[in-house]
Amino acid sequence: MSEPEQSTHDIHDEYRSGFVAVVGRPNVGKSTLINGLIGTQVAIMSSRPETTRKAIRGILTTDNAQMVLVDTPGIHRPRTLLGQRLNDVVDESLADSDVVAFLLPADQEIGPGDKRILSRLRSDFGIKHDDGTFTWKIPLIAIVTKIDMLGRQELIEKLIEIDQFANFTDIVPVSALEDDNLDTVRDVLIENLPEGPQMYPTEQITEERPEETIAELIRGAFLEELDDELPHSLAVVVDSIEYPVDPETGRPYDGKAQVMVSLYVERDSQKPIIIGHKAEHLVHVKKKLRTAVNRLVGQKAQLNMHVKVAKSWQSDPKKLERLGF
Repeated sequence: MSEPEQSTHDIHDEYRSGFVAVVGRPNVGKSTLINGLIGTQVAIMSSRPETTRKAIRGILTTDNAQMVLVDTPGIHRPRTLLGQRLNDVVDESLADSDVVAFLLPADQEIGPGDKRILSRLRSDFGIKHDDGTFTWKIPLIAIVTKIDMLGRQELIEKLIEIDQFANFTDIVPVSALEDDNLDTVRDVLIENLPEGPQMYPTEQITEERPEETIAELIRGAFLEELDDELPHSLAVVVDSIEYPVDPETGRPYDGKAQVMVSLYVERDSQKPIIIGHKAEHLVHVKKKLRTAVNRLVGQKAQLNMHVKVAKSWQSDPKKLERLGF
C-alpha cells in the first residue's frame, strides 16, 4: 500500500493569513519596505513626507501563508481636511489588522512623532498592567529601517534604545533598499499572523485597480520631477482607459490604448509648474512610466495628461470626495 501524499506544507505548519498594518511617521520607508517584500512596486516611493495618501494593500503569498501588507499614510498632525482624512485611513487600517509593523529609522532619534504613534497603538491595542507596563492584544513588531546608515556598534546601541522604548513582540533590523534582512522581516511577520485561509488568488499582488495604480505612479513621478515646488497640491485621477476598437466590426485591435488622466492643482499659477518649459515635465513623466503603464494596461498605451485647477481642494469636502478621498 502506497504512502499517502503529503500536502504542500507540513501538517504541523498550519497555513497563516492576515493583515499587517505598516505604520510610522512620514518618510520612514514604509512604501520601500512593502515593495521590497512583494518584490515589485505596489506603493509609490518618494523622498518626500506624506507621499502615501491611501491604504495601499500589497499581497505576499508563500507556500504556507498569505500576508496582506497595508501601506498607511504616515501618522501626523493634520493641517488640512485632506490630512484629517489620511489619519482616518490609518484608523480603518489599524482596526482591520492582525499584526502591526512599526517602522523606526535607525539613522534618526526617536522623536515626538514616534511617541505619538506609540501612544495611539497603546490606546488601540495595549493592555495596561498594575505595574505600569503594557502588553499587546496583537503582535507589535519593531522594524528598524535604514540600517545601512549605521556602523555595527551604533546599530547595537540603537536596537537597545528601541527595545527600551516599548515592549515590542520582536525587533527586526532591515535595509529594504539594500535588500538586507528582508527575508527575516517576511518570516517574522508571517510567524505572527493567525492561522487562516488563503484570501486572494496566488498570483494577485495588490488590491488596486489599474486606474488607481497608474494614478499613484504618475503622482510619484511628478513628486520626484518637481523637487520642492509642488509637494502636496497635486492630485491625479485616471478618468478612463480606452482600448482601441475597430468601428466597423466592434472588435479590439492592436493599436495603443488611450489613458486619459486629469492632473489637479489648487491654483492657476501651479499649472505651468506641472507642465514645465515646452511641456518638459509631462514628457519626462510619460517616458519614465511608459513600460509600467503598458504592463498595467496589458498592451501599448499612451498617457494623455491634462492639467486642471480645483481651487483649495485639500480643504474642500466636495472636491476631496470627487478626487477619491
